[in-house]
Amino acid sequence: MTTIQQACSAISGRNVVKFNYEGYTRVVEPHLLGEKTSGSIALSAWQVEGYSESGSYPPWRNYTLDKITGFAHTGETFIGSRPGYNPNDKTMLRIICRI
Repeated sequence: MTTIQQACSAISGRNVVKFNYEGYTRVVEPHLLGEKTSGSIALSAWQVEGYSESGSYPPWRNYTLDKITGFAHTGETFIGSRPGYNPNDKTMLRIICRI
């Protein structure tokens, strides 16, 4: 299964996922996967645990898919979308999947 397929499966199942991003572990609630205007594929997610360069959690983060390794479901699920979720994110050229 590709990372795109894994991400879309997690989004549709509302599965909390864990992955490494730029060398650090992140735990997120994935909400949307799309193609940015730059051409990169990005996961829009609410971060609940893991590394934050700033030391705090601005909860909404975009993760470039080609920088993600070790993508895995944690066994936990989440209910509904988080505050501020935009299913029609205009920074995305194309939406691949979303809750």
